[in-house]
Amino acid sequence: MTTILVTGGTGTLGRLVTQRLRADGHEVRVLSRHTQPYAVDLRAGGAGLDAALAGVETVVHCASTPRGGDEQAARNLLAAARGAGVGHLVYISIVGVDRVPFGYYRSKLAVERQVEESGLGWTVLRATQFHDLVVTLLQGLSKAPVLAVPAGVPDQPVEVAEVAERLAELALGAPAGRVPDLAGPEVRTFDSLARAYLRATGRRRPVVRVPLAGKAYRAFRAGWHLAPERAVGEVTFEEYLERRFGRGPVQSPA
Repeated sequence: MTTILVTGGTGTLGRLVTQRLRADGHEVRVLSRHTQPYAVDLRAGGAGLDAALAGVETVVHCASTPRGGDEQAARNLLAAARGAGVGHLVYISIVGVDRVPFGYYRSKLAVERQVEESGLGWTVLRATQFHDLVVTLLQGLSKAPVLAVPAGVPDQPVEVAEVAERLAELALGAPAGRVPDLAGPEVRTFDSLARAYLRATGRRRPVVRVPLAGKAYRAFRAGWHLAPERAVGEVTFEEYLERRFGRGPVQSPA
C-alpha cells in the first residue's frame, strides 16, 4: 500500500483521483484549503504542509486556480516535498500551455518547469479541457438572451473521470517525465458544443459566433490547444450531457 497526497483533492478532478486510489487500497491524504486534517493553503505553505507530506511517497498535484498563485503554491509544495523525501510527483497540466499566450496557461507552463527542475522524480500529463469546464462556461454565456461564442474556435473536451483514471495509473507507476497527452474523442466547433448544451438543457437561445482579437484568440482559433493525434478519450460531449442533465439522448451533429 502506497501513501499518496492529492492536492486539490476535493475538486472536480482531485476528488475522482482520490476515489480511484482509495478503491485500490492505498492510503490517500486529501489536501485542500478547507478540509481537515490537511487544510493547507499551498500559497502560504508552512507546518501544515510539512505534516501533510510526512511519510508520503507520491504526490498528485491537482490544485490550481486561474485566479493566480499557482507558481508560489508549486514552489512551496516542491520545497516541502523535497524535505519530506517524496519520491514521485505527478502534475496535471493543459494541452497547449507552451503554444497559447494565455495568462493561466503561462502559469501552468511555469509550474511544469518548476516540476522538471525540482530534483524530484516527476511525471507531467497534459489534458484538453474537461466537459465540466465547457458546460460551466456555457452556463454563464447562456444567461444572456443570445449565446455568443468565439468565432472559429474548436475544442476537444475530455471526460474528467478518464483523466482521473490516467493520473491514478501514473501515480502508481515510476516517474515517467512528460507522458503523451490525453484528449477527448472529438474536435468540435464551439458553436456545435453550445447547441448541444442548449438541446440538453431545453433552453432556447440564438447562438452567435463573435470574432475576437488578440494573440490568445488567434492561438485558440488555430487549434494549438488541441491534440487530435491523442484523441484517446471515449466519452463524447453528448454522452456527458445526457448523463448530467438526464433529458434523454442528445444527438450529435451529422
